Amino acid sequence: MASSASIPAMPIDVVSDVVCPWCFIGKRRLEKALALTSDIPVAIHWRPYFLNDWVPREGIDRNTYLETKFGSVERYSGMAKRVQEAAAAEGLVYALDKIARQPNTLDCHRLILWARNTGDPARMKQRLMELYFAEGADLSDREVLVGAGLDCGLDADLVRNLLASDADIERVEQAAQSAKEAGIDGVPCFIFGNVLAVSGAQAPEYLADAIRRASVEYAKRAREPQPASASAD
Repeated sequence: MASSASIPAMPIDVVSDVVCPWCFIGKRRLEKALALTSDIPVAIHWRPYFLNDWVPREGIDRNTYLETKFGSVERYSGMAKRVQEAAAAEGLVYALDKIARQPNTLDCHRLILWARNTGDPARMKQRLMELYFAEGADLSDREVLVGAGLDCGLDADLVRNLLASDADIERVEQAAQSAKEAGIDGVPCFIFGNVLAVSGAQAPEYLADAIRRASVEYAKRAREPQPASASAD
């Protein structure tokens, strides 16, 4: 039987998009949940999701986007008040009036993937979300993305060259498609230890309880003897 010390950190897969306000809030709530469960070793994996896969690579005017998706700018503004209040309660800024462009987020997800090389993709995720929600930056602008990469420890020229290439486009698109094929139709979605999935920006206490419950099952499965592989003749 494996000892607890030999059980690897429990993976937490976070399926989300950088332009999803509830994902912005959900990330902060997950961080609070992790603080409540600091005795449980985990490994966070940021998985891509395209909330608006119909938006072109160059992005579109924000008002056009809101009219297309919600019927009118005013209708969304009314709906967004609750989101703004939830963000503020978490110490986050959702500056609706600053957002002028709705981006396609393929390149954002590529940046988060490349940030693994610096060891802190969570920092990249946070920076992109802050640029969009708090500063109203255009995430379709490559120089904005280069700046985000630089802020998070990546080499600016390397990021600029990678963004100009097709590097990891297929990888990100396949990962996002896999999430939808797995039945994920709303984000954020948190998958704890591959044993428990929680959808939505739930309260930190709820997420912490899910982490604890999943960790028990994850440890149980990790201790189970693995079937011996067949030997080749």
